[in-house]
Amino acid sequence: MHVLIVEDSELLRDSLSQGLREAGFSVDSAADGARGLWLAETGDYDVIVLDLMLPGIDGLTLLSALRAKQKDTHVLILTARDTIEDRIIGLDRGADDYLVKPFAFQELVARVHALVRRKYRNKSPTIRIGEIEISTTRKSVTRDGKAVDLTPREYALLEYLAYRAGEVVTRTEIWEHLYDFESSATSNVVDVFIKRLRAKLGHQLIRTRRGHGYLLSVEER
Repeated sequence: MHVLIVEDSELLRDSLSQGLREAGFSVDSAADGARGLWLAETGDYDVIVLDLMLPGIDGLTLLSALRAKQKDTHVLILTARDTIEDRIIGLDRGADDYLVKPFAFQELVARVHALVRRKYRNKSPTIRIGEIEISTTRKSVTRDGKAVDLTPREYALLEYLAYRAGEVVTRTEIWEHLYDFESSATSNVVDVFIKRLRAKLGHQLIRTRRGHGYLLSVEER
């Protein structure tokens, strides 16, 4: 899943970026409100982790601008402002969750996972597609009860397709969710990972819709 971090503290921003990448997320980051707003408006993010006290455009203004433009990306406010009034204002402006600094990183990851599940209307941390079972918290996959060894990138692709099972997903959409904004990878790498997943999970699981993209089949076999 693709996460945007908007945080002016370089130390915290880099720490969050590294931690979320290690947790299996694709991550972009911005150090100020203007850059954060531009990325949020132009990118396809599952969750935005947003500080409130930012240089230039502050976090609440950024959030209001996104909602005014009907951008429905889930937003987790991460801030030192800890009063009840601050929380109410943030949630009323359109935030989906609110976490106060200092915080436990494991809690932040759990909240981001919860927002991703909410986005794709899947409350369970486990996704089942036929004989395939995906644990989105453990980042593990089984087929007929047997563990399937996937690389982090292969897992990320399968998880995204599973969240959108039954839908045709374009190569561009997949690339945008698997790679950071500044990645030099091309969309052609998607075909390589699709081929690898088919080899490990069965060729009938992921179907090609020529000229459109890929579809994770939800039919029982």
